[in-house]
Amino acid sequence: MAARVSEQRSAVTSYGATARPTGPGWETFSWWFFRVSGVALIFLAIIHLIVMHVQNDVSATGYDFVARRYANPFWRLYDLLLLTLALLHGLNGLRIICDDYIRRRGMRLAVVSVLFITALFFWLLGMITIITFHPSQAATRSALRLLVR
Repeated sequence: MAARVSEQRSAVTSYGATARPTGPGWETFSWWFFRVSGVALIFLAIIHLIVMHVQNDVSATGYDFVARRYANPFWRLYDLLLLTLALLHGLNGLRIICDDYIRRRGMRLAVVSVLFITALFFWLLGMITIITFHPSQAATRSALRLLVR
């Protein structure tokens, strides 16, 4: 009877994710980053949802709203942190899925490379948008003229 309980415990503890990697290296860093970024993203996403969808009307989220928000460097840094952590967290998850399901090394390298390049492209696009956004009255007036027509 005791052997059967021991078998059930080992079956339950071995189900799911692999064991935590030990020692220095990429997999250990990846394991810790996945957990820390996941906890950070929970708080960042909840604050984002509260600020953007509860405190403010979604229909009022336009150019002027973003211009007022990005006048404060804190919100630019906040959005850049949210973008960076979300992309890296998702990329790490996709990398782990590729490691688990793509057996051929060349194919796995190709897929992971495409994922990294795509993530880098979207990160650069988001970073350029966040950093270089400069509100101007001329842009606001021209946007309003387009909407009024």
